Amino acid sequence: MRTLFTVIALVGVLAGCSVDQSPDSPPDVVARAAYRSSEPPSLTLMTMVNNRTGSGGHTALMVNGSQRVIFDPAGSFRDARLVERGDVLYGVTPGWLQAYKSAHARSTFHVVTQEIQVTPAVAERALQLVTTHGAVPGAFCASATSGILGEIPSFQNVGSTFYPVKLQERFEALPGVTTTKYYEDDEGDVIDALRAAELARQ
Repeated sequence: MRTLFTVIALVGVLAGCSVDQSPDSPPDVVARAAYRSSEPPSLTLMTMVNNRTGSGGHTALMVNGSQRVIFDPAGSFRDARLVERGDVLYGVTPGWLQAYKSAHARSTFHVVTQEIQVTPAVAERALQLVTTHGAVPGAFCASATSGILGEIPSFQNVGSTFYPVKLQERFEALPGVTTTKYYEDDEGDVIDALRAAELARQ
């Protein structure tokens, strides 16, 4: 039972923008957590979409460059084992990436991922922008993400918006985007937390 309550406390399982109350990891911890994927440089927009209404609950941006991170503005995914600073999640291994999706997908929400390959220079520009942006106020996830995209070459036409689904639709119009959708049938409760924690260990 103690393990169960520990997992509940560690893993954030609510899809939506919120106020981040967790402390930032120190710079030396951030540096040690860096994970470099063998996949080509890319940007991946992740949108949490309500299964009933089709409205967006949250927006995040994964950057795969010299390291792979998730810019999770005003996000609720938190775990004591995962390094986070300024709304950026570091050390995004395949396990942590799947845990992130699993923690947000449930009977009421699914996760739309839209990946586009970019040059190493573009990936590094995006990485620099997300890691220096700082924490984002609640409900500003799409605004912060679209603002960052507006500063990246070839993404300026996405424009600024406060609406996750509107940003998703604009991103979809970019050439070379690959879209996938991730569903789960759980209620986003204890079972979801346990699944996300287990995936993160992989």
